[in-house]
Order: sequence, then C-alpha cells, then structure tokens
Amino acid sequence: MSAPPPPPSPPPEEQTFLRAFAALRPRLFAIAYRMLGVRADAEDVVQDAWLRWDRTEHAGVQSAEAWLVTVVTRLSIDRLRAAKAEREAYIGWWLPEPLVELDERTPESAAEMASDLSVAFLWVLERLGPEERAAFLLRQVFDHDYAEVAEVLGKSEASCRQMVHRAAERVRQERPRFTVPKEAHGSLLARFMDAARSGERDAIKALLAESIELVGDGGGKVPSFMEIVRDIDRIVELYAGMVDKFPGQVAYRAATINGEPGFLRYVAGKLESVQCIVTDGSRILGIYAVRNPDKLAGVPQTL
Repeated sequence: MSAPPPPPSPPPEEQTFLRAFAALRPRLFAIAYRMLGVRADAEDVVQDAWLRWDRTEHAGVQSAEAWLVTVVTRLSIDRLRAAKAEREAYIGWWLPEPLVELDERTPESAAEMASDLSVAFLWVLERLGPEERAAFLLRQVFDHDYAEVAEVLGKSEASCRQMVHRAAERVRQERPRFTVPKEAHGSLLARFMDAARSGERDAIKALLAESIELVGDGGGKVPSFMEIVRDIDRIVELYAGMVDKFPGQVAYRAATINGEPGFLRYVAGKLESVQCIVTDGSRILGIYAVRNPDKLAGVPQTL
C-alpha cells in the first residue's frame, strides 16, 4: 500500500507570514515571560497570538512585528490583571518561575533572553502595575520608541512617558546598582557553593554582605519563609545547618538561571530548590530561592 501524498505546501504569501511569526517568536516569548514570570503562561500568550495571527487578514498588516508585539503585550496585560487576585492570595513571597538552561536557544533568541531577565529584576517588576510594567519593558528593555509604546497600549505618548519615568524610578530604587561581569559572578557563585557544601560557617559568612536579603518561594506547597530574611547569621545557619541535618546528602549543581549563573540544590539526590544570587562582585547581596514544586517542573529533578 502506497503512502498518502504529502499535504500541499501553503501558498507563497502564507509561507511569508509563517516565517515572519517564527522569526519573531523568541521576541514575543521574551516579552510575555517578562510580563508574567511564568513560562507556561508566556507560552499560552504566544500561542494565542499565533491563532489570532493565523486568522487575521494579512494584507492589511503593515508590520508583522508591530502587530504581534501589540497583541502579545495586550494579552499579557489582561492575563496579569486576571492573576492579580491569585498572586495577592499566594502564600509567602511570589518569585518568577526560573528558566533553567533554555531549550532551542539560537543566537538571536539568546540575545533576546539575556537582557534584564534575572529573577532579581523580575522580582522588582512585580511591584509595577500591568500597563506600567508593559510600558517600562517595551521602552527600556526592548527599545521601542514612545510612539510605538503609545500605539501598543492605546495611550498618549505623554502618558507613556510618565509611566516609564515612574517605573524607572522605582526600579532604580529597588534594583541593585552593580554591573558585574558574568565571569566574576560565576566565580563568586562557585566559591559560595564550595562553602555551602563544606558547611563551614566562617567560609559561608565571608561571602555574604552584611546587608544581605534572602527571599524564599515555597508557595505553601513546601516550607519556606513568610518574611524576607535579613539576619546574616541566620542565613549562614540555614546553609551550614543543611549539611548538619543531611550529612553527605546535600549537593549543588551550577546552572544558568534566567541568563545568569545560579545553582540547583539537591537533598538525597532529589531537587530541593533553584537559587540565584545578586552580587557586587565581591559579596553576595541577595539570594532568591524558588522551592515551589509547581515552578520547578522543567528542572532536572534528580542528580
């Protein structure tokens, strides 16, 4: 029995629009993820945008990029508004779902994802309203001019300038002001993992800034902290105490998390958390530990 004939190829004009969407997909995901902080939600938004793109009359579209960025941004704003009540009722602190070793990263998609993607940055963005967040990201991260931002959000340029200014001020106040080479970041992280593996309290403490903050996200599914931990000695004890409590069972694995060096921690061979650090290059200023298992499904679960 002969094989069925292959399906007919789409007409040339349709192939052009298919290629346009495929080329823009990394950028669209980058926008949606920065807006929502949840990979599945970002992928759903991009898929919804594809369905709308597939149904639209392409002859009337002057710019595929402008059309798709507008749709993805507006869908993300709607989804973020819908998630507001859920996040307000979230148990403990809400951190974004970490992206660990992204799949299918072309050079273009890697460039899209590398800028302002850190967990620390997204943690700050959670304090912005949905439209303010969108305006700030489009202008400051994705380099759209104010006319384009105004078109996407359906607002005046003056209003968008005000939103971006307010958002930028808030980010500057709350975001670490240090630019650290990735090599220095990775080197400090490796030293911290070595110290944490050893359980040597003095070695751990020597790498922490006095002003350190630790934010944990257990989502009510696993134990975590209901407050931000700012006591350096308590943080030292948290890491050294793991070695005391689980001798020979605590392991650390370096990983790229949201474009920056981070690590996975395993206890008895099973994933316990994904952790990222903020550093000035010589000391650790902040630690973000995601333990909610719902946010770790895409991470290797065993060593």
